[in-house]
Amino acid sequence: MAHNPHAPQGPDAQGHPDPAGSTQMFRAFVDEGAPRQGRRPAPAPAPAGPRVGVIVGVVVALVVLAGVAWLAFS
Repeated sequence: MAHNPHAPQGPDAQGHPDPAGSTQMFRAFVDEGAPRQGRRPAPAPAPAGPRVGVIVGVVVALVVLAGVAWLAFS
């Protein structure tokens, strides 16, 4: 394996050797995706208008089906 001059090659904090520097390389990879300060805030959630319409539609459909079933079985 090639030598990585940016990764420390000595023992870690517990004294275990990490000759390939894989732990340091992994930490650098994980830290690369960490959220940074100063980023734009998340967009506001969408209004609940369409969701209310879907709920009302489902309730109306259930009422119609109940009416049809009542007429069919009576």
